[in-house]
Amino acid sequence: MKRLMYSGTGLLLLLLAFIAFNISTGTLLPGARLDLTEQKLYTISDGTRQILRDLDEPVTLYFFFSQRASKDLVVLRNYARRVEEMLREYERVADGKLQLHIIDPQPFSEAEDRAAEFGLQAVPLSQTGEQLYFGLAGTNELAQREIIPFFALEQEGLLEYELSRLINSLAQLEKPQIGLISGLPLAGGMNPMTGQPSAPWVAYEQLQQVFSVQELDADLDAIPDEVDVLLLVHPKILSEATLFAIDQFVLGGGKLLAFIDPLAEADQSMEAMMDGMADGKASDLTPLLQTWGVQYDPEQVVLDARLGMSVSRGQGQLPARHIGWLEVEKQFMSAEDTVTAPLQLLTVATAGALQPMAGASTEFLPLLSSSAHSALTPSSRFGNLQDPEALLNGFKADDQLYHFAARLQGPASTAYPQGLEGRQPSLTEAANINVMLIADTDLLTDRMWVQVQDFFGQRIPQPWADNGGLLINALDNLSGSEALISVRSRGDFSRPFTVVEELQRQAESRYRASERRLQEQLEQTEQRLLELQQGQDPAQLTELSSEQEAAIQRFLDEKLTIRKQLRDVRYELNADIERLGTQLKVLNIVAVPALLTLGVLLWWLAGRLRRRSA
Repeated sequence: MKRLMYSGTGLLLLLLAFIAFNISTGTLLPGARLDLTEQKLYTISDGTRQILRDLDEPVTLYFFFSQRASKDLVVLRNYARRVEEMLREYERVADGKLQLHIIDPQPFSEAEDRAAEFGLQAVPLSQTGEQLYFGLAGTNELAQREIIPFFALEQEGLLEYELSRLINSLAQLEKPQIGLISGLPLAGGMNPMTGQPSAPWVAYEQLQQVFSVQELDADLDAIPDEVDVLLLVHPKILSEATLFAIDQFVLGGGKLLAFIDPLAEADQSMEAMMDGMADGKASDLTPLLQTWGVQYDPEQVVLDARLGMSVSRGQGQLPARHIGWLEVEKQFMSAEDTVTAPLQLLTVATAGALQPMAGASTEFLPLLSSSAHSALTPSSRFGNLQDPEALLNGFKADDQLYHFAARLQGPASTAYPQGLEGRQPSLTEAANINVMLIADTDLLTDRMWVQVQDFFGQRIPQPWADNGGLLINALDNLSGSEALISVRSRGDFSRPFTVVEELQRQAESRYRASERRLQEQLEQTEQRLLELQQGQDPAQLTELSSEQEAAIQRFLDEKLTIRKQLRDVRYELNADIERLGTQLKVLNIVAVPALLTLGVLLWWLAGRLRRRSA
């Protein structure tokens, strides 16, 4: 047997066994996968699997990526490979309901025309002048189209969600139905302060472009069956019957997005004007919030000294810091939720605080939060506020985080176990509800996030914050299936060289001071040399005295010396990184093969000793 293993026949048998093993595993275990990445980047979630398996009609995907134009873009090519592998995994799980086409749109080809026809974005490469396509288009049996114009590296954590959202949209044959109850003039109307008509809010216009919006009365008894998501904006005039209808709608599987506010500055209703500047501008959803396990005080506003905005005081005056108007930066948004993960900046004005209640059955998932430099203040302080910096008087942070927005999921019970007069609840509990709460309504107003310019009678919005994106993302997420809502933001594929970055920071701290000192000396030397040369008549440069020539030469020598020292310092900035690179090369080229060789020798020696002892 031993002689057979070392013979040519034995090696041939081993080769045949290896081939047979690969063929058998490929046939018998076609779906076997092993994802060893830290964040399971190549493993699709259960929600995505459900979306793919529930497809009733076939969906066709066209993945466009310019291979030749991207030949020198290594990071982009690696990301494209990940996208393609993820799409192939989608195709495998869909079991015939998803067809994938990989297309390389060469310049001046029909494939390039097809990509442009779908509306994919072509990025021009300045080095070569070529156009780079890196996007996805999908169609269904009704010829409806959905696209991802370009896969941005910055949105890598949302890759699975974006792919699943596109497929889920193609599986829906009609636009999602949004039922809107609003206490604010989102659609425009007559301004009671000026008596002039006002234009629709940009957020409302964008809402109508994506969804089918049905405006509902504030005193309804039941939410219409065709409504997929109920949108409440400043619900301060809801009757008990309407609250009961909302309760039953949510328990029955309906999705709810509610914007409430302790002080809606955009509320210009007659009720608000009669009650005063601050009173009468609050909205709430009591008793629903308490039943869902959320604590909210409609008379308290969040102040934050860390996130306060700089606002204008008027012509000729310095800007003021308004700690009641806040700029919520990315670090204060949930990076795990697909609604907030793609956003960069949000602005809120006199926002309230949402906090989870102890012992609640629902899961409270914060989306937007304050910094630790925050505290609560009565909304009445804003009634006659003239100078925003007056809010800083006596301000003291309580080192507590307050949440401006949150997602509620999990089991819940009805807020009306006894029902209403003459009406009994048809549903008393639910295994899972889907609710998003945002404790500010002013973030939807144009002044808080977008500038609108008139271009020959056409309104052109120019957003400077992502408030509109928050509204669309939230409704887009909630209007999807339960499976899509469960898909979360994933980790980034790219792994930074943290050791190298730390070495760079340490080197900069050691050598940056020396570099600045030498740079200042160089500038001073060049200035003195320039002054000395400018003080001479060009016609008399050949008549310089020996002292003047020596001074000029001394400055020239000093200049060369400083430049050499400056080059040495800049070289030292990367010296540690170069040494680390050399060590890794030695480790891979010499050390690892040496260790393997040593291991083989020890194994051979141990076997020989065993045979001798035997």
